[in-house]
Amino acid sequence: MHPEKQKNTEMKHMKLIAMVLTTMMLFVACDKNDDKTENKDNIYQFKVLDGQGDSVSLATYEGQVLLVVNTATQCGYTPQYEDLERIYETYRDQGFTILDFPCNQFGSQAPGSYDDIHNFCTSTYNITFPQFAKINVNGANASPLYVWLKSKKPGDIPWNFTKFLIDREGNVVSRFSHASSMTAMENAIQAQL
Repeated sequence: MHPEKQKNTEMKHMKLIAMVLTTMMLFVACDKNDDKTENKDNIYQFKVLDGQGDSVSLATYEGQVLLVVNTATQCGYTPQYEDLERIYETYRDQGFTILDFPCNQFGSQAPGSYDDIHNFCTSTYNITFPQFAKINVNGANASPLYVWLKSKKPGDIPWNFTKFLIDREGNVVSRFSHASSMTAMENAIQAQL
């Protein structure tokens, strides 16, 4: 074979090998990214229902500090809505959001439809943070989100206004009972911002 022709053939082979290797590396990179997305053990893996019954991915809140709370409108702790709204207004511009999940499991203290609950909360406590459809937090019909939250900070939910603090990576970092100090909770929120 003529030396010039042999050189061209070798160059074509080298280019082909380079293309094959590049393609293989892209497939491996894509596969690793898929694994990271699918196997995330954080809050972003969950979907919940909004007040209209539409599915909402919690990945919508990725990168924010979150406070997840089960609430009720006819509970002795219902006035906590006032503190929650104040905290939300104080820190929302820093990437903080409260996710409100009404729950009727404790003394039937969250009766009525989503609209009834939402109208009460907005007119009485002027809440502006996201409020979702009513859920169960304990038992066989517990929301998968709450099953996961309780696996990270164990124990059944004892009452309304139990709160879980989520960091910017979607991990549970703290749990607060209905009787926990709002100041202590706010300090924990500040530490995550």
